[in-house]
Amino acid sequence: MAVPDYLSKPDPHLSPEIAAVYDAAHASRFAAEEVEPAVDFLVELAEGGPAVEFAVGTGRLALPLSKRLDTVHGLDFSAAMLDELRKKEGVDRLSLTVGDMTSTRVCDDASLVFLAFNTITNLRTQQQQVECFANAADHLKSGGRFVIEVGVPKLQGLPAGESIRPFDVSPNHLGFDEYIDRVNQISISHHYFVDGDQVRTSSPSFRYAWPSELDLMAQLAGMTLENRYANWQKDGFTGDSPTHVSVWLKP
Repeated sequence: MAVPDYLSKPDPHLSPEIAAVYDAAHASRFAAEEVEPAVDFLVELAEGGPAVEFAVGTGRLALPLSKRLDTVHGLDFSAAMLDELRKKEGVDRLSLTVGDMTSTRVCDDASLVFLAFNTITNLRTQQQQVECFANAADHLKSGGRFVIEVGVPKLQGLPAGESIRPFDVSPNHLGFDEYIDRVNQISISHHYFVDGDQVRTSSPSFRYAWPSELDLMAQLAGMTLENRYANWQKDGFTGDSPTHVSVWLKP
């Protein structure tokens, strides 16, 4: 019974309250050592051409990227997240659109489309994820690339009979992944954000996907795998890598 209850909840990023604290909640991801390798990676692949970020959020990558590329589009279905982005210095360098990354098109001549920080899993059905790949391909010119950064499902780390594993235990945040539906590949990320004597909770649902499944989605969209790395620093991807950054080419 938990699956339909969780899946019926709207994505928390639509909430102005969540959007307002997003940067603080994910402060470590905004650190230079996290952002700079990703931006260097993306600039190299864009080859000076237009770039599109699906789920641009509050501009963690798009803003620094826009300092190095002439044209950067940001697409997000959350007006609240874009409102936070519009408060930031340099936002005038971005072209922002409220829309769905499965269907909204902002251009058709991009050299690069990218989707970072596990956001492909915010699409909670396989069909939606397939449509996202197709939409990315529609944005790209011939020779363009689609890049996704996403975690590898960690089911192998679960003890027998268990469905919950911690992914972050720190003074200001506790995080637990609950694999509630292994048929439809649905997990819940339970977050407990600690601020003094106040605790904010959030339990969004996601659809996890294996690297090989994403390759098939790319193939259906007319793209082929060009490279797969463990991270933005281009370390080699192995069966033990917790994340991957994958690059698909539109011929």
